[in-house]
Amino acid sequence: MLNICVCVSGGGTNLKAIMDSIADGTITNTKIVGVVSNNKNAFALERAKENHIPAVCVSPKDYASREEFYNALLNTVKGFQPDLVVLAGFLVNLPAQMIEEFKNRIINIHPSLIPSFCGVGYYGLKVHEAVLERGVKVTGATVHVVDGGIDTGKILLQKAVDVREDDTPKTLQQRVMEQAEWKILPEAIHKIANGQL
Repeated sequence: MLNICVCVSGGGTNLKAIMDSIADGTITNTKIVGVVSNNKNAFALERAKENHIPAVCVSPKDYASREEFYNALLNTVKGFQPDLVVLAGFLVNLPAQMIEEFKNRIINIHPSLIPSFCGVGYYGLKVHEAVLERGVKVTGATVHVVDGGIDTGKILLQKAVDVREDDTPKTLQQRVMEQAEWKILPEAIHKIANGQL
């Protein structure tokens, strides 16, 4: 059984995709042992509680320094004893000690086809704004291993999504989530849980 801890900052749509995929058997051999958010108002925490999954907020606002916050974040995640940490829309750059503690056991979903539109400053809606500004015809999402850089770890899965002429950042974001993120993140977890990745 692969025990996973899911880290989220917002609504938790990727968390919902994971929970739904476990429920319908798309993901096998996997249990969500905890959900951690840096935002006490994240709807993802409600989603977790409704599904009887332990959910905790570790907010940087509650700590005197970034270092104290990082220590609390690491200790909270370690407390769930996960085999894999899944960043599902988690808008926190992880501290080096956390990346080291879970070396090659942290994965992230990024809303573009890495190496395009990734790195510093590319997160959330900003990615889709940049895609439309650049005029590319195809975008998508990437699941990758988290290493010491930003969006630089080994790519596990990617899925392309067509960009439409009439797209806005919001419509593109929604389609990338529906057609790519919510498909490849559960697929990656299933494959890791079953020794296929």
